[in-house]
Amino acid sequence: MDMTKPLAYRMMPKTLEEYVGQKHILGKDKILYRTIKADRLSSIILWGPPGCGKTSLAKVISNTTKTKFYRINAVTSGVAEIKKIVEDTQNLLLNPAGKCILFIDEIHRFNKLQQDALLPFVENGTVILIGATTENPYFEVNKALISRSMVCKLEPLTVDDIFTVLKNSLTSEDGLKSFNVKIEESTLRKIAETANGDVRNALNGLEVAVLTTKMDENGFINITEEIAKECVSSRKVIFDKNGDSHYDNISAFIKSMRGSDPDAAVFYLARALAGGEDPVFLARRITIAAAEDVGMANPNALVVATSAMQAVTMIGMPEARIILAEAAVYVATSKKSNAAYLAVDKALNDVNTKDTGEIPMHIRNAPAEGMSEFGYGNGYKYPHDYPGHVVDQQYLPDKMLGTKYYIKDDTVE
Repeated sequence: MDMTKPLAYRMMPKTLEEYVGQKHILGKDKILYRTIKADRLSSIILWGPPGCGKTSLAKVISNTTKTKFYRINAVTSGVAEIKKIVEDTQNLLLNPAGKCILFIDEIHRFNKLQQDALLPFVENGTVILIGATTENPYFEVNKALISRSMVCKLEPLTVDDIFTVLKNSLTSEDGLKSFNVKIEESTLRKIAETANGDVRNALNGLEVAVLTTKMDENGFINITEEIAKECVSSRKVIFDKNGDSHYDNISAFIKSMRGSDPDAAVFYLARALAGGEDPVFLARRITIAAAEDVGMANPNALVVATSAMQAVTMIGMPEARIILAEAAVYVATSKKSNAAYLAVDKALNDVNTKDTGEIPMHIRNAPAEGMSEFGYGNGYKYPHDYPGHVVDQQYLPDKMLGTKYYIKDDTVE
């Protein structure tokens, strides 16, 4: 192994037995494990966050299979490279099997044309596709490719998984064995915890700690908790404000407010802010929740949320976090009613799908002289002229008489 390569590269597994984690798809009784072992792989899409082992799994497959294996990156490759690989594969002098395994890292970065170029060769079996992506493939990958592939969702590695890889790196010839590293297991575990499921991040941090620490008089490199803390980046937030995790997080934020859980609402708010989410976007979501979910149970929630959105726009971060937290907690702890939301949606459905009739003449506008001769405004009763400022008269069109849209909740006082 070239020891000038990063530790994370050197510690990539070579066999399934060396692979750590993802037992839900790589347990010995699982179909993916059996197909890799039997070298009977079909096209697969590996979907998961950074550092969970997608590329490592592709390397294991390349070491296991007898089929010609190619690897390209969607950022630097295009249709021409795909065509060249297909031509070489179909040349029986170069490849008697007539098929290949093609690993495409970051396949979501391929545009529609590039993905379409793959389709006929995946379909006829010339190419066995292994696509790796951090984005939801159901949104980012051609539906025809998805239908011809097995989608495998990889989860963030557990703290125990990462701890195991870190321990292995200390005793591996390809890892840090030659450095004579001394480190407490508790410190190693804290590095694993900080990585937040990304083993690459943990290995990079450990390697920096080792390479920047001087050897003691006994020939050992002692990595203390303080050294590890300096060398390992702060706990990584698994959040991409433009990707799938953005939608998951904002969905959880909204549902936590709707579900009257202020702690969860503040947690997902903090997660969004730490991930770089636009605070004005978050303020808009709080405002929508105030109208949709709190509604008439506490109309002041909309006032608070709207004021918060205005304040966030004027003040900005980092102080905007306090305003957002106050508004989110207010909405989460308010009584809930979606009666107004249901009412307007039901009315919109009627307006769009039914013959709802004509507006009654007595409540029509008559701004111009002479319109009253045609019945506009005739017979209208001004409510304030009556006791309690209410008078019994028809407002709905004849065809809609008796229709109920707003049904008052028990929560509305």
